[in-house]
Amino acid sequence: MPQTPSQSSLPFEAAQASVPAAAHALAGQALPAESGVWDELRDATGTLRRPWQRFAAALPVPAGGLDVAADLDRRVEQVAQRIQLDGVTHNVYGDAAGAGAGSRPWSLELLPQLIEPADWAPIEAGVVQRAELLQLMLADLYGPQRLLHEGLLPPALLLRHPGWLRPMIGVQPPLGLRLFIVAFDLARGPQGRWWLVAQRTQGPSGLGYVLHNRLVISRQFPEAFRDLRVQRIASSYRRLLDTLELAAQTVAGGATPRLVLLTPGPYSETYFEHAYLARYLGVPLVEGGDLTVRDERVFLKTVDGLAPVHGVLRRLDDDWCDPLELRPDSALGVPGLLQAARAGTVVMANALGSAFLESPAIQGFMPAIAQRLTGQALGLPSLPTWWCGEAAAWADAQEQLDDKLVRSTFPVGGRTSQVRELADAAVADDPDAWTIQGRLRFARAPIWSAGWVVPRPAMVRVYAIADGLGRWHVLPGGMTRVSRREDGSVSMQRGGTSLDTWVLTDGPVDTFSMLPKRLQVDDIAGRSRPVSSRTGENLFWLGRYTERTEQLVRLARATLLLIDADNDAPPAVMQALSTLAVRAGLAPPGVPTLQQSATLFERALFAGLADADDGTSIAYNLGALERASMALRERLSAEHWGLLRTMRETFTAALQCPPDELPTLAQVLPALDRLALQLAAVTGAQTDRMTRDHGWRLLTVGRLIERLIGVAARLAAFLDAQALGSVAGIDLLLELFDSVITFRARYQRHEDLLALADLLVLDSANPRAFAGVLRRLRTEIGKLPGDDEGRQALLALLPADGAGLTLESLRGADDGAIAAALQALALELGARATTLADRVGERFFTLAQGVDQRV
Repeated sequence: MPQTPSQSSLPFEAAQASVPAAAHALAGQALPAESGVWDELRDATGTLRRPWQRFAAALPVPAGGLDVAADLDRRVEQVAQRIQLDGVTHNVYGDAAGAGAGSRPWSLELLPQLIEPADWAPIEAGVVQRAELLQLMLADLYGPQRLLHEGLLPPALLLRHPGWLRPMIGVQPPLGLRLFIVAFDLARGPQGRWWLVAQRTQGPSGLGYVLHNRLVISRQFPEAFRDLRVQRIASSYRRLLDTLELAAQTVAGGATPRLVLLTPGPYSETYFEHAYLARYLGVPLVEGGDLTVRDERVFLKTVDGLAPVHGVLRRLDDDWCDPLELRPDSALGVPGLLQAARAGTVVMANALGSAFLESPAIQGFMPAIAQRLTGQALGLPSLPTWWCGEAAAWADAQEQLDDKLVRSTFPVGGRTSQVRELADAAVADDPDAWTIQGRLRFARAPIWSAGWVVPRPAMVRVYAIADGLGRWHVLPGGMTRVSRREDGSVSMQRGGTSLDTWVLTDGPVDTFSMLPKRLQVDDIAGRSRPVSSRTGENLFWLGRYTERTEQLVRLARATLLLIDADNDAPPAVMQALSTLAVRAGLAPPGVPTLQQSATLFERALFAGLADADDGTSIAYNLGALERASMALRERLSAEHWGLLRTMRETFTAALQCPPDELPTLAQVLPALDRLALQLAAVTGAQTDRMTRDHGWRLLTVGRLIERLIGVAARLAAFLDAQALGSVAGIDLLLELFDSVITFRARYQRHEDLLALADLLVLDSANPRAFAGVLRRLRTEIGKLPGDDEGRQALLALLPADGAGLTLESLRGADDGAIAAALQALALELGARATTLADRVGERFFTLAQGVDQRV
């Protein structure tokens, strides 16, 4: 339990009546920072610093009689709820054995990091200067290489670094831009001065999280956000998009350039921000498998064919980008991408080959390089750095190692650089591989935690973005990360947390929005949203899994209610239900049927419901739904995606039971009822809240195919078991078809097989009847992309009209003849639906070798 700070931390206590309650709470509940560090909250006298005084003064009086501390605690809960509702995650991976792996909610603290104008001005100037210098360094090192010839940069730092790409030597990118965005990790030292800790040049992460952090925290403190005149950040995102689009125009040949955001995929640490950023910028989110290179040009595989790509905003590190010329084991990249970049047919943001600039050893040589290339001294200092490959530097650093860190010069274990103990580094064996850096005690940022303000070590990531004229602009904000302890890492991967970063201004606040200039008719015509083949396939399976899960839930409920009913069902009905449950995967093969042992059958069903490893269980299908939706994050609303995720979580939690025990009927039935309601909400979202583009049509086709397979199997099983000769069998089949109310209203007390055939097979107005499903399937297939010949080939697998059976053809037939006709039809349509699913996959989700369908 933290100790209450002494009264010395409140020098204004005597005037407490004039101090805002929020200021008193912030200062009075603040634990003292350690000596020898900069306290962002309070000055040396213990008084709140000026921006925090202004922040506290802008907070409204808490409603509902809460004190300030309770109000802040309530806001912390609201932030956590917002993170949960929006599905903001950060994928964390443990050791090689997988310990600690998983997707975790993004960690965001309530209080922002406040940076005054006087502090921001030198940061902005220093970051711009360093970004310009990095651009010049790349131009030289992939061009004349004066820095190497003049001895300003040791060749080993390039030649031994895997991020130095010899194939890119001499390549001149469009507009001369190799870097579009650069990130700098900054920390404030004990004297209040800002220092450069690291720089990121490949595909700097965090922009999506920066945006979401701002949206969440600014809504928590709207008055403070307005009164402190916090600079907006939207214009920086617009600039990034504009610059990439301007460069892409030079390779688009007069066409509207197509931009994409390249991600490693759902298992990337920062996949959420990739999807969030792609949606915000309005560009397709693609994986390496979505792209292909033909004739030194990059194309997006879409359901319409191959669509040219002119600009790639990449979040994939260099060495994974091309398995042909870089890492041959990469399944994330695009074969031939390096050749396309060399040919100048695609703009890469950032250009391939900048990773070596992230080495900590580079920092030791940048002051001299800056003087050579710009004639200026660096305004933003970096940590003192000694590259051990220089004997003199290594000898100098050894004189006092207590206040220094030993870092790897080159990437280790997938990380840009790793900190090692000197005894483990073995510097003498390979001096080039090690770099010594001065140790900096980071400033302490205030964190509100359970009623206390706790100081934590903080580092700010600041982003510089290029424009098309060769100038750099700094995003007025960034992502502040804090560690849990003094010697902890500020990496989110290692348990850090984040703060929104507020840059204050004395001048006008930038009111720019992401809305660009007014579009013209030609612009509208050229901006249709492509549906990649992978996206189309995931949407197709999203529809199939949704329908399949809904059918499983309905079948499980019907089975359990039958077991729990007072009256025994006829043996034929129990046989039909047993067969269906086994074929659907609700019960394992070989289990005694309902007629043989209802108790054993029920236990087998209970055992399988929550088994996520069983490829046919409800839990497995819910997991498959979530995985498909994860790959569609940029296309689904937060509510839609959150509902898909919540279904699995709530269903699994509802069936929790002690080890070696099974859930009870009292647990299972409410869980199934709740899941049925959630699935109905998902159906509504898919039906009424998605744009009717080709992706939605593929989702709908997938769902309808799965429905046709399911209803055909149900009717066939009941007919095969001769279970429709009783009221119980008819009622149960109607329940599985979700058609009880319509049947009773239309046919009253009649239980005729002909009436069943009319409603469940021939009625095109019934969305679960054969004819109703087929009518919609024909409509949606007829609107799929491609040529008419391809669509007709798909339609040929279905009856040309109705269900392939007419009421007139059953005139005069007895129940036996009707049953035989229905049985043959059900088996035929089930087989045709399975074939149709395969043909849709072949037509839209794969591009055959040698096929060149360009659009």
